[in-house]
Amino acid sequence: MKSEAKWSVLAGLGLALCAQPALAASEADPVAIPAPPAGKGQIVFYRTGTIMGAAMGCSVNENGEKISSLGAGRYFILVTEPGRHEYTVKSEAKDVLALEVEPDETQYAMCRIKMGFMAGRPDLRPSTQAEFVKSRTDRLVDADDMGPGPGALRPDEVEFALSGAAGAAIEDGAPIADEPADEEDGAPAA
Repeated sequence: MKSEAKWSVLAGLGLALCAQPALAASEADPVAIPAPPAGKGQIVFYRTGTIMGAAMGCSVNENGEKISSLGAGRYFILVTEPGRHEYTVKSEAKDVLALEVEPDETQYAMCRIKMGFMAGRPDLRPSTQAEFVKSRTDRLVDADDMGPGPGALRPDEVEFALSGAAGAAIEDGAPIADEPADEEDGAPAA
């Protein structure tokens, strides 16, 4: 079942790349963000590279399940269903961010660490693409920092989506990476 879900997300990314341009990288914005899959929304969670709380991670959760931890200067992309979602971060204090995700939309959310009594206090707030670009956050989180929560794109999935290979694979009927091909017709094995 996980294989089918991954195929669905990657296929959607491929179709989205065929239908919509990615947010292009430029000198001012070295990070390219793929468009969300058709009918889905996405949120780019990021953390600036400031010294404040640099040793502390900002673990983003939904429904009590870890999606990913954000180290200083890191970001990740979460593909999700449209609708209302609540994300939490917690250390000695808890912060909650509620977002209304629209289909085919990319939103941004920033986590920063503020001064706390015994440890830093994570602060999760809505952000904008312009703030993301200005922050110069340009490193994806490592796959090891991602949790079991669904939807966060791993670095290889982001690279695949940006390469345009996802759209070509769907148009040609070729298997997506990590999917074994059925020997008779070249389709992904069930």
